[in-house]
Amino acid sequence: MGVSVSTPVFEGPIDLLLHLVTSHEVDVLDVPLAPVVDAFVAALAEGKDAYGMEALSEFVLVAAILLELKSQRLLPGPDDVDPEDELVGWDERDLLLSRLLECRAYAAVADTLVKMTEAADRSVPRLAGLEDDFVVHAPDLLEGVTPGALAQAFVAATAERPGARIDLSHVTVVDTLTVSEAVEELAAELPVRRRVTFAELTGHLGAKIEVIVRFLALLELCKLGRVTLGQGRTFGALEIEWVGGDEPVGVGVGAIVVDEYRG
Repeated sequence: MGVSVSTPVFEGPIDLLLHLVTSHEVDVLDVPLAPVVDAFVAALAEGKDAYGMEALSEFVLVAAILLELKSQRLLPGPDDVDPEDELVGWDERDLLLSRLLECRAYAAVADTLVKMTEAADRSVPRLAGLEDDFVVHAPDLLEGVTPGALAQAFVAATAERPGARIDLSHVTVVDTLTVSEAVEELAAELPVRRRVTFAELTGHLGAKIEVIVRFLALLELCKLGRVTLGQGRTFGALEIEWVGGDEPVGVGVGAIVVDEYRG
């Protein structure tokens, strides 16, 4: 702990007083240094062991800095003194003060280590070991292993594994369907029916792919101008009307082959 001082404008550690003076929070002219030194000397006279060498050296350093600052303020001189000129040499003082603080930190760590060592000295280690009849045996990893069992394990480990098989029992293969064939069928059916809905046209079909092929065929006929497609309302029935002639319809579309998966 630092040396505590008591003045009319401040009461506390002397290093904090120096900080307040250097930060211009306390005017050094308002701090009487003689009572501070007298109180410190009186405290030393009452008990020589009250402060350690570290606290003494810190007090002397801070008191010397305060004395120099106060003397500079009291000495006559020009009024326009640069504040930076007043701080000349403070870097060295700050370095010395920081080293003193580091020494205090190291001293505190040393005291802590001493306390830990003293606490450890009060611990009594166990000197007795395990009983003589307490023996730990490592397990026999080859117990029960025979040459025959080892040979069987080798054969099983090196045997060829069967390849993975894919179950296709749930797959139903649909016959090949072509859009061109569907176009020919519709070209023969629609002129007779003239006007029909898509649901009526595909209601007899069982496979989804057949409905898809019929829809693609209708798109081909619409592109050729043979049918018109209409829908009265949103999501309503798709109405198909034949507007083409009786001449044959020829389209160049390929076959579509699709496998339908039923889970």
